[in-house]
Amino acid sequence: MKELKIGILQQHNVASRKVNMTRLAEGIVDLARRGAQLIVLQELHNSLYFCQTESVDNFELAEPIPGPSTNFFGEIAKQLGVVIVTSLFERRAPGLYHNTAVVIEKDGSIAGKYRKMHIPDDPAYYEKFYFTPGDLGFQPIQTSVGRLGVQVCWDQWYPEGARLMALAGAEILIYPTAIGYESTDTPEEQQRQRVAWTTVQRGHAVANGLPVVAVNRVGYEPDPSGQTNGIQFWGSSFVAGPQGELLYQASTNEEESVIIAIDMERSENVRRWWPFLRDRRIDEFQDLTKRFRD
Repeated sequence: MKELKIGILQQHNVASRKVNMTRLAEGIVDLARRGAQLIVLQELHNSLYFCQTESVDNFELAEPIPGPSTNFFGEIAKQLGVVIVTSLFERRAPGLYHNTAVVIEKDGSIAGKYRKMHIPDDPAYYEKFYFTPGDLGFQPIQTSVGRLGVQVCWDQWYPEGARLMALAGAEILIYPTAIGYESTDTPEEQQRQRVAWTTVQRGHAVANGLPVVAVNRVGYEPDPSGQTNGIQFWGSSFVAGPQGELLYQASTNEEESVIIAIDMERSENVRRWWPFLRDRRIDEFQDLTKRFRD
């Protein structure tokens, strides 16, 4: 058994970037002292979820990579000897910005990055205003704890991204996330959406024979424009095994700092039992590159 101890930080955010980063640092230190080897943070963890409105002022939150945040988390990773999955607002060039996950190696260096490929544009999630779609493809990031198939939030609904990560040798699928309830939906509809969110990602685990880690934020964040009633983030961060089995799921409304141990060798046996990759009809999949089949 090749055990990997994964730490997840499900936190609420406030308006102060300094406060958010201080609390993240404290959480990372605590998880590392408790034995975590890989620590996964939520999407855009340094700030409030600013995409509830379209405001050019919010571009001031962006930063280069490498930059202040990668230096900050890199120093923590080096001191503690842990791998950290971060999620940053990247300023690539004037007028060119990405929603970018950056993996920090335990020596403090940048192991690799992934730019969010699928960009939503819905009430309270106006991400197309801020983010250019990613151009780095679906490439796992090699680290000292394994090959990490990192994607970001909206990507988690698409089986193609998970499959391409698996085909490229990912050993685990990881999704930093910021998703919550729309206040005008009924409680029943809200729960259907939350359960669907968990279910589709557990499906990626099953279809690819890989563990899945999804870390969401929690708490209420108001809409500065007042056009909506804000977002109640639904938490529910979880780790699933390669057969979709839930190894842990966090609460819907509380902060959590948890370590989940997974067997990194289990995927090999699961793929032997369920050889989905062997039986794929790749000779008949050409139409997957079409937007729609008429």
